Amino acid sequence: MAFLNQIRLSLLRPSKCIWRVALVIVLLLPPAWLAASPLAGALKDAQLRGTSTFRYLGLPIYDAKLFTPRGGPFSWNEDFGLQLTYRKSLKQKALVQSTLDEIERQGNKAPSQTQLEQCFQAVSKGDSYLAISEGPNQVDFWRNGNKTCALSSLGIKRAFMSIFLGDDTRSANFTRQLKGQ
Repeated sequence: MAFLNQIRLSLLRPSKCIWRVALVIVLLLPPAWLAASPLAGALKDAQLRGTSTFRYLGLPIYDAKLFTPRGGPFSWNEDFGLQLTYRKSLKQKALVQSTLDEIERQGNKAPSQTQLEQCFQAVSKGDSYLAISEGPNQVDFWRNGNKTCALSSLGIKRAFMSIFLGDDTRSANFTRQLKGQ
């Protein structure tokens, strides 16, 4: 019986070789947030550039992350990804209307309400939207990892993304942090 107990204990103790192999595997894997995200396939060499929390009247609304190629400085001339993770629940109508209002406030041509309704559904605390530009005239959207739509029109990248990254955002501090400045 003592012999069986020794065998069981030795089976439970991993060898140093197993630990080394496990460490190499972990080091070779991409970060979990990148591997599970459409970002890895849609934006070459995507790396986190900056993060920020958008607040309204002091209350946190969403956390934002900007992904650029190799984590380099933000540039309108390159494709990039923007992820918003909501800290509170919002209705679809509020998301669509605030998007339209902000695009128009900045003097940009907005997509139609119908187009935005196809892209944006209501969000609950913890839900994420990821927007990835494909050149100056297309932005693809994912909600919690599932593609919801692609907006295609002349200058849509700048028109939409200026809400968060433009020169006339609602919070200059938020934009600076997001850009990693």
